[in-house]
Amino acid sequence: MSLEQLDAFIAHAQQHPELQIKLQQPLDLEEFLALAQGAGYPLQESDVIAAQLRQEQQLSDSELQHRAGLEARKLRNFILA
Repeated sequence: MSLEQLDAFIAHAQQHPELQIKLQQPLDLEEFLALAQGAGYPLQESDVIAAQLRQEQQLSDSELQHRAGLEARKLRNFILA
């Protein structure tokens, strides 16, 4: 499918409170895709990955550095645990 389909699903969800509530809960990828498909949006894993890449490309250098620092701390805590 495409990023346009993912954007359309998000716009659809914003108009349906019951779907908004479900999307506010922690979901794994399969659950998210099932919700989208149930609403008539046949999204795939590649669509979600493309959306994540698009979002990261819009971040400033300082935001990217901050995110990298958070990930490094998580990794360090995992290794030391």
